[in-house]
Amino acid sequence: MEKIINLSGISKSYDGTLVVDNLNLYIRKGEFVTLLGPSGCGKTTTLRMIAGFEMPDSGVVELNGKNITNLPPNKRPINTVFQRYALFPHLNVYENIAYGLKLKRFKSTYVDKKGNIVTKTDKLTKKEIDVKVEKALKMVDLEGFEKRTPDTLSGGQQQRVAIARAIVNEPQILLLDEPLGALDLKMRKEMQIELKEMHKKLGITFLYVTHDQEEALTMSDTIVVMKDGIIQQIGTPEDIYNEPKNSFVADFIGESNIFSGTIVGDKKVRFLNKIFNMVDDFEKNELVDVVIRPEDVELLPKDEGQVNGVVISSVFKGVHYEMTLKIGKTEIIAQSTIEKKVGEEVSFSVTPENIHIMKKEFTTNKYVGYITKRNTVVFAEGEYECNVTQLYPGSTLDEEGYVITKEGEKIDLTDVDVIVEVNLKDIEVLDTEEGSNVIGTVVSSIYKGDHYQLIVRTDEEEEDYVLDTEYTYGENDRVALAIAPDKIKLKLKAVEK
Repeated sequence: MEKIINLSGISKSYDGTLVVDNLNLYIRKGEFVTLLGPSGCGKTTTLRMIAGFEMPDSGVVELNGKNITNLPPNKRPINTVFQRYALFPHLNVYENIAYGLKLKRFKSTYVDKKGNIVTKTDKLTKKEIDVKVEKALKMVDLEGFEKRTPDTLSGGQQQRVAIARAIVNEPQILLLDEPLGALDLKMRKEMQIELKEMHKKLGITFLYVTHDQEEALTMSDTIVVMKDGIIQQIGTPEDIYNEPKNSFVADFIGESNIFSGTIVGDKKVRFLNKIFNMVDDFEKNELVDVVIRPEDVELLPKDEGQVNGVVISSVFKGVHYEMTLKIGKTEIIAQSTIEKKVGEEVSFSVTPENIHIMKKEFTTNKYVGYITKRNTVVFAEGEYECNVTQLYPGSTLDEEGYVITKEGEKIDLTDVDVIVEVNLKDIEVLDTEEGSNVIGTVVSSIYKGDHYQLIVRTDEEEEDYVLDTEYTYGENDRVALAIAPDKIKLKLKAVEK
């Protein structure tokens, strides 16, 4: 299929905050593409730049190979359906759908009686408008609703009117910005199916924005997973679910068991203190994330599987039981139509093809900082006590705070640039701000079996601290952080390779 939309190097900031970061994406003609991600990931901003409601700070938006970056919305063959539908309350269904058609103007050329070529601006006739509205109503199954006003319609019917108003203009692309968000669960599920069927009928390109994973998996040909304005993965629903590229995608799309593992040999990985066979090829000794979906966990009688554990909870979910198995300090979610009772000793088993291995996104925190005249180090909006003598092996500090190298050279480290490294387990989350070096907001929390991996973002410069903790924190929680002096590793930036 040919490309209809191509985004090249698109970036957008608001008040100095980068919302979309060097995004590159193409959409094929007739595809149903979903931009999926948490609130604030940049998906709606991307959609608005395609629609023309926002201009990118840099990059190019192309439609059918033509640059439309600076083209106003009304000049683009694109229509948008918003979450709140934006129907005119004082107009009936027919008038809402026909509104844009009545405003439409087009140029026509004809030869007058004198043989001159004349160009004039025309508008659609009432008959032409009637035909188009009738066709749109039939497409959304609302024939007979022409005289109804929006306040007499259900949420699902209002949404269909909004879609009819968009498709009546025969756009090449239909943009849908969380259009099911205002509906109840039952209606949302029904509309997911209807939208997919509508897409097949119309044959045009759909670009859909949502944070609902089920919607994306149900309707899409292609899913684009976004986080912090950056595309994390592009693929079919099956690819995204079965082969996530990183722990964020695995955690965001459906439920996942995520463990820290180490490659110990050819197609062998160690996690849960056991060695498991796998199908992926990774370098020996590489630290990895291991992802196992709950439906791929097999619970067997004690000693018949690979690792023994105890069932600590069991909840019936309608079509299966969701059980939590505890192995040591690690908790594992399993789904099965056969229940294992709470307190029952069982054995955990998983086949090699259901063990998904991913490179770790984070193995350490690395920053550029500088040394103060007090021999502290400043990085990521914090100032920390540290051991500056590690910058020069064998050195000492004199009474005035200068570094004396083993060769006897006296060095003033004030304002010297350094590379700072801090391990994920060496950042402490405090209950109070007293004794902390920095305050931030939790922007990501992923459970990894026996601990949570948090990303804490500072307020002003939006620096990220990645850390492992046994304590539970949710997104948007405010936390204080501290790092012990002996946990901060320093290198001179000038000699960093």
